[in-house]
Amino acid sequence: MSSIAPSAPGVVMRRRSSVRRKAADLVIKVLSWVGAVIGIAVMGLMVWEVVVRGAAALNWDFFTKSMPQDFTVTSGYGMANAIVGTLVITFFAALIGIPVGFLGGVYLAEFGRNGRVATSVRGIANVVMGVPSIIVGVFAYAILVKPFGHYSGIAGSVALAFIMLPVMARTTEDILNLVPNELRESGLAMGAPRWRVTLGVVCRAARGGLITGATLAVVRVAGETAPLLFTALASPYWLSGLFGPSGFFGGPTANLTKTMWDYMQSPYDYLIQLAWGAALVIIIAVLGMNILVRLVFQRGQKW
Repeated sequence: MSSIAPSAPGVVMRRRSSVRRKAADLVIKVLSWVGAVIGIAVMGLMVWEVVVRGAAALNWDFFTKSMPQDFTVTSGYGMANAIVGTLVITFFAALIGIPVGFLGGVYLAEFGRNGRVATSVRGIANVVMGVPSIIVGVFAYAILVKPFGHYSGIAGSVALAFIMLPVMARTTEDILNLVPNELRESGLAMGAPRWRVTLGVVCRAARGGLITGATLAVVRVAGETAPLLFTALASPYWLSGLFGPSGFFGGPTANLTKTMWDYMQSPYDYLIQLAWGAALVIIIAVLGMNILVRLVFQRGQKW
């Protein structure tokens, strides 16, 4: 008589385990695809809505004429002074936040490493990155607006720089940590001082990533509204220099995000249309900077 030998328990368990792993892998893949499709669809609908509503506001007047002071007008004005104000505020924020964040990241990656000071700075940077931007605005108001008795563009720049600083520092640290140690050792072996090796060799090798990180830090604050509510506020006038009631240091400064917030709550259709146009300009600027940086500093490109 022939007999069938029973399967070994280990073989059955391996088959069950393989089926279970494949089923779990399939479920995770399906959920990931569903989540990705939902996220992309929501973002696409949001961008489409802004494009449809904002495209009608973009014309020559929008980019060349200042905001209306009479809210009952229906044409002939634009957001030129707000665009200029946003560029100036963002420029000074980058001028403050990027160098300080870069030097902080260099210290964390090259000199501090796992020391107590570096660990503390790294922890503080992580905490600050998670602080809501409106809290940053309140902080800037307490140290730069209330003591001087007036709002100003420079206060808005400092608030935005405070948001940029930890982003730039942690990005710089991560990028420099990707540079092979052999480059550092080669420079030191040739007798170069540590600071020269860091700036001339390590940072040079990572400059593509550093510039990308700086650009992303600027993009991070380009659409912020909450900090400017407490600092730069808004103004329908052009900047008239550095000081004075309409100066960058002396009074409220026109900007796109705060003006857009104000106009969206207006009962006048023309102002709402200008607000949609401002939203479209911000989206185009942010997406354009991201795309440009990724195209120019793509992986493996040599400079």
